[in-house]
Amino acid sequence: MKNVELGLRENMRQFILLVIVNAFVGGMIGLERTIFPEFAEKVFGVSSNMAILSFITAFGLTKALTNYFTGRLAGRFGRKKLLVGGWILALPVPFLLIYATHWHQVVFANVLLGMSQGLTWSSTVVMKIDLVGEKNRGLAMGLNEFAGYIAVGLLAFLSGYVAARYGITPYPFYLGIFIAVTGLLISIFFIRDTSVFVTKESLSSTAVPMNNVFFETTFTNKTLSAVTQAGMVNNLNDGMIWGLLPVLLLSRQFDAAQAGIITAIYPAVWGLGQLFTGKMSDIYSKKNMLVIGMMMQGIAILFLPFANKFWTYATISTCIGFGTALVYPTFLSAIAQATNPQQRAESIGTFRLWRDLGYAFGAVLSGFTADVFGLEYAILLIGILTIISSLIIRWRMPGSPSNPT
Repeated sequence: MKNVELGLRENMRQFILLVIVNAFVGGMIGLERTIFPEFAEKVFGVSSNMAILSFITAFGLTKALTNYFTGRLAGRFGRKKLLVGGWILALPVPFLLIYATHWHQVVFANVLLGMSQGLTWSSTVVMKIDLVGEKNRGLAMGLNEFAGYIAVGLLAFLSGYVAARYGITPYPFYLGIFIAVTGLLISIFFIRDTSVFVTKESLSSTAVPMNNVFFETTFTNKTLSAVTQAGMVNNLNDGMIWGLLPVLLLSRQFDAAQAGIITAIYPAVWGLGQLFTGKMSDIYSKKNMLVIGMMMQGIAILFLPFANKFWTYATISTCIGFGTALVYPTFLSAIAQATNPQQRAESIGTFRLWRDLGYAFGAVLSGFTADVFGLEYAILLIGILTIISSLIIRWRMPGSPSNPT
């Protein structure tokens, strides 16, 4: 224990390796974001918005549940074992997508991807928080989410480009094989477990332990519950954007390459912005950053149905990305600040359970609304819900002058 030091500078090598690993984790999601609606329609004849969004629902449900159990099991089995297990689950995903003959095989591939993402992304988040301690927690989360979501944007662009040039399958999915194999090898041979850092931090922590981590994170603790509902709504709108934005763009006669650029701008700005917003959350009011970020997302989404030009969509995508950048690292640093180190992984797991259930809720709600009332009404509904979420944070989440929340 004497040789264990908390801090970003003190653990720079392991921290950088975890950032690289999380970039590969994000790349696995980015692989699908641009091409899946076209993949579904051309390869399997699936054109219903609800049917297309079924794969996002499967992904969201399994990722959400895996997030929760990753938090519960991190202390028992160690972070590294869960990280490696997540990459093992990712290995068959690109092969299933290449050789799938029925749509249910595609949905099953996304079940595996959801489980993989829950294990790998949750593990890297918790491990970085373990390493850095309190001082640079927001910066650490900003760097983590930057790496993940810049990779989402990069792979969204690359997969769209490859699909436009070489066809919708199999070539885009070859990228996924490389990502899964490389991520697994780095995790096995270069990543060390961080449980000992939790024990070290617990010796000086003043955070009061919770009696029921799940219940208090979800409902009763004003800070944790306000952050949790916002996380769920954030991913609710992300699920809608993931599934319906490419459909909207194709309906407006944009080709796959143009749709790939517009779709990639949002996660790219989201990722790049977190280089700055993560550190901002260590300095400025977390509450204000969350309110502004959710409001910005909601208002930008409301403009989507009324746009018709490439640069208009690019501007809207930029605004949604920056709004998301304001909230994403702030969610995690706020949760970490408000919990005892020994309960932190479970509280983050609970938050991430509800946050990623937002993918499933968003896919079902927007898919149903789009099929019954039309694509534009589905988008407007999600934008309104996002604005309401920002107001809930404003009214429910307390602030602390001495330690901004």
